[in-house]
Amino acid sequence: MELRQKLILASGSPRRLDLLKQVGIEPVRLMPMDLDETPKKSEHPRSLARRLSTDKARAAYDEIRRDPVWNDSYIVAADTVVAVGRRILPKAEYLEEASSALHLLSGRSHWVFTGVCLITPSGIVRQKIVETKVRFKRLSGLDIESYLASGQWRGKAGGYAVQGIAGCFVQKLVGSYTNVVGLPLFETLQMLSGEGFAVQSGWTEG
Repeated sequence: MELRQKLILASGSPRRLDLLKQVGIEPVRLMPMDLDETPKKSEHPRSLARRLSTDKARAAYDEIRRDPVWNDSYIVAADTVVAVGRRILPKAEYLEEASSALHLLSGRSHWVFTGVCLITPSGIVRQKIVETKVRFKRLSGLDIESYLASGQWRGKAGGYAVQGIAGCFVQKLVGSYTNVVGLPLFETLQMLSGEGFAVQSGWTEG
């Protein structure tokens, strides 16, 4: 990989890493940033996604900018927020949180907002918010009980992972599917390409 093509993913999410690898981009480093993700009072879900993605990118940039090994790197950070109206659903860490989220999402539409922040080697900051509307079928008690038993809800915004079993709950999706997984590929690659990152460089066979 050429020096100008170094990309740091300011996330520990295996889903985001897999999405980048899907389009031939192999980050040279993963830098999950341990920040307080608590929403501010009356904070809109869109604003929360923007703030957290930007804070994560800036934290990673501040950490590597004095190190000559990494100071020619692009940094990408993202944060995904699931909301019903203005109500933000947490990243489920406990069974009760996931159960409550699934009962709330059952038979209704919700929004998934992902904030993406790119910082270039020269310090230019680019931001994008992508939103997708998702409608779940009406979930039976057995649906919810069985999904909770799967464990796929752990650490997921809204208590579900669309790329897993919960994909069969989705009755309708309007917008970007990869946004719901955790990183909107079209918009992320547009941002990278617009700042001189050769996104097609990893597409060659061999």
